[in-house]
Amino acid sequence: MDTKALRQKILDLAIHGKLVPQDPNDEPASVLLERIRAEKERLIKEGKIKKGNKSAKTSDKPHYPFELPKGWVWCKLDDLAFYKKGPFGSSLTKAMFVPKSSQSYKVYEQKNAIHKDCTLGSYYITKEKYDSLIGFAVQPYDIIVSCAGTIGETYVLPAGMQEGIINQALMLIRLFSKEIERFYLLYFDFILKDEAYRNSKGTAIKNIPPFDVLKNFFIPIPPIGEQKRILDEVDRLMSFVSTIETGTKNLHTAIKQAKFKILELAIHGKLVSQDPNDEPASELLKRINPKAEIITDNGHYQKLPVGWTICRLKDISKIVTGSTPSKSNCGYYGGIFPFFKPADLDAGRHVYKAAEYLSEDGKRASRVVPKGTTAICCIGTIGKVGYLMYEGATNQQINCAIPSKVVDSVFLFYLCASPLFNDKLNSESSAVTISIVNKSKIEAISVPLPPLAEQKRIVSKIEDIFAQLEAIETAL
Repeated sequence: MDTKALRQKILDLAIHGKLVPQDPNDEPASVLLERIRAEKERLIKEGKIKKGNKSAKTSDKPHYPFELPKGWVWCKLDDLAFYKKGPFGSSLTKAMFVPKSSQSYKVYEQKNAIHKDCTLGSYYITKEKYDSLIGFAVQPYDIIVSCAGTIGETYVLPAGMQEGIINQALMLIRLFSKEIERFYLLYFDFILKDEAYRNSKGTAIKNIPPFDVLKNFFIPIPPIGEQKRILDEVDRLMSFVSTIETGTKNLHTAIKQAKFKILELAIHGKLVSQDPNDEPASELLKRINPKAEIITDNGHYQKLPVGWTICRLKDISKIVTGSTPSKSNCGYYGGIFPFFKPADLDAGRHVYKAAEYLSEDGKRASRVVPKGTTAICCIGTIGKVGYLMYEGATNQQINCAIPSKVVDSVFLFYLCASPLFNDKLNSESSAVTISIVNKSKIEAISVPLPPLAEQKRIVSKIEDIFAQLEAIETAL
């Protein structure tokens, strides 16, 4: 379920007056707007804010975004608040900051808006500097907005906040009436995300619109009574969406844990029943690889399932360490031969494509492994695995296990993806600044080996269960 789209749809319905029913007994929004305009005029007369640009002529007919429900009115953001962006350039630099003291003034940063906490930060200025930047001063109940990095996060400064100014990464919004604060913030969030979606085809907000654009955005104002009903319903629905998100996250975690448990059962011989008619794995291993070392007890399998044996990874597969063709030879790259790296193993069990491809010359300069190889990351993110669906090459961070005739290629992959193998691999890693498991240590890891027929039954059962789990994930 796309919960981001669901949240935006809830806001869209709220802004269009379609989330809750209208009540003809509500005081019309036009009366509210008159109170706000009166307050704005008072502030202008007292010189606390400047008068804006001349309004459009009465003959001009504004093009409103949509038709409003009865009792609502259109106005511009400029009609509702005073706006100010932080000081630019050399007006405020780190060289001007002083230690916190009873005589210093706080410099508010974007992290105050992002984390909704007025106490964060350690930048302060002198009273002299504060007086020179008084136009950027903030007061209780002002709204600060982050304008750099994480764009569009808002925070209402609380009573008791420390006196100070905003820095260049913030914008100040001071509403003419606190009556509309919550609905204003709801709409402000909506229009920024809507503007970003239309401009960038996504919900990542790139920039706060310029003031001359922002102030002229139209905002629909509902009656105060309806504003409260809208906000209560938005809170209720957003809480429901949050529950879905939490449940989805928990379910994804549960499914991941279930897969690990399935693999754990599989490599301990507890996923499918044994068949006494299967050729024992030890007999097959001796016949095909007479030099194989069969381990009778390694501490993990005091009681092996019937027909199983324990051997080393190198007894059932050939281990090949990848390499990177010289980057200085541009002729090695840009072809169609897959060159797999650890990041390519993130796609899931089956690896169909690589982020980079080699030319024929690059292929000849690399170590080629066949389709059906299990790729194991052994430098950095130890234990990340992938089943290669095509012939390819890998870089030096990957060791490849090419299956022999005693092991099913997909079973080998699931064996290497199991928690037991991962634990053994990590226990062998040596690290100074980065974890590394070399080829010889990988080859020597002891692994359980079922009869070949049982390997195929295990693979079939694993893939059946995994398909069911993944169908649940897809439906979320």
